[in-house]
Order: sequence, then structure tokens, then C-alpha cells
Amino acid sequence: MNQTYGYCRISTYKQNIDRQERNIKTSYPEAVFIKEIFTGTQENRPEWKKLYEHVDRGDLIVFDSVSRMSRNAEEGFRIYKELYDRGVELVFLKERHIDTVSFKEAMAGVVSVDINAGDDATNDLIRSIMDAVNRFMMNKCEADIRKAFEQAEKEVLDLRQRTKEGIVTAKLKGARIGTQKGDSLLIKKRDPIIKIIRERSRDFGGPLNDRELLAVLAQTEITVPKDSKGNTKKVSGKVSRNTFYRYKTLAREGDKLE
Repeated sequence: MNQTYGYCRISTYKQNIDRQERNIKTSYPEAVFIKEIFTGTQENRPEWKKLYEHVDRGDLIVFDSVSRMSRNAEEGFRIYKELYDRGVELVFLKERHIDTVSFKEAMAGVVSVDINAGDDATNDLIRSIMDAVNRFMMNKCEADIRKAFEQAEKEVLDLRQRTKEGIVTAKLKGARIGTQKGDSLLIKKRDPIIKIIRERSRDFGGPLNDRELLAVLAQTEITVPKDSKGNTKKVSGKVSRNTFYRYKTLAREGDKLE
């Protein structure tokens, strides 16, 4: 019996694997989820490697986007072709136009008929035209797939470059970068608050608007590190409106970063 898999991957603590799982589960509630967390290098994806070797003809793998399957366009296109040739179905929720089903439907329109025009010269001419059309359709479909992976790769690289440039600009203007004296508690509160934002903010599929979420944070106790020995303590989740929106921006950017 064929199986449907949902593959989710994050590379940094800023990313949100729950969002990917939620998106896939909405369309494919029967999916068996394979999760890859904090993959530091391109090769360090043991769960993907096991899934890639295990899937069989007729199985389906669902991704939130093409960037979850591969970190770069060249690798992504190669994997796509290999799985397609093995008969594995692929779905990309944010790029449905390159699902393997879409690819097959496009190729179904390729001309394929028996030719018998009455003489060999005419038959040869028609066959050569049909072969050219077939090659054109195949090349176009493959170009669309490659373009989707290239665009995903470009978006990640552009975001990283903008982040670096923003830090340089801020430093030139005298802004404080990194942890400063007196900021330690606020920094410790950052990750738990970002997690709550991702889980409960309406902008991430949750139930609360910004005003409601700020009120919830003010009434919430969160756990933060107390010392280097691994001890923890409870503190209020209350933050200023400016800090809240800064953390919300980090949550949003974390969803895009590889």
C-alpha cells in the first residue's frame, strides 16, 4: 500500500517546524511526518537520507516548499528528477505548478500519434516535427522545475545578504549589536516569547491579534536559564510593544532562512 509522507526541515532555532507540519497536515491529514531539526550542513540530513532510500513507486512526499527538499537549485533539480524517474510523487504546497502530477499533465499534452501519410518522405517530416515539439515540451517543463528551485535559493541568499547589510548599517549608525550589559534577562526571554508568538499569533495561523497576545504575555510566566549550571527560573513574559514587534520580525524572518 502506498504511503504519504510529510517532510519538514529547519536549520536554525529561529525557524518554525510546527508551521510546516500544520500546513502539510491541512491538505494531507494522513501523512506520516519525517522531521529534520537543526541540520547544520547540506550533508547532515539523516532523516531525509532514510526517507529518500525507503520511498517506493507510488509513494507521495509532501513539502511546505521546494526549499525544504534542497538547499540549492542544482541539488534540488537532480533529486526531483531521480525521484520522478523512480515513480515517487512530489507535492510542494507553495509551488504547486511543479508537482510531479503537474509535470505529468504537461507531458500528457505532448504529441504522440501513429503516422501514415502515404509516403515515407512526408512521414519522416511529420515525425521530425513531432520530435521537436516533444523536446520543446520536455525542456520547458524541466526549465520550470529548475526555475522554482533557483528562485527559492535566491530568496534565501538575498535575505541573508540584507540581514548582513542591515547589521553593518546599524553599526555605522552607532546602534548596539549583540548582548549588552543589562540586556541579559531580555535576551533570555527572547526565544520562549518567539515560540509563543509563532504558536498563538494570528499572523502565524494562531488565534490572537497583537493586542491580545501582548496581554497574554504579560500574564504568562516563562522559563529562562538562571545560571551556567543548567538551573532555570520563572519570569514574566511581559515585554514592551517595541520589543514584541522586534521578536515578531525575528519569528517571521526565521521562517524564511535556510
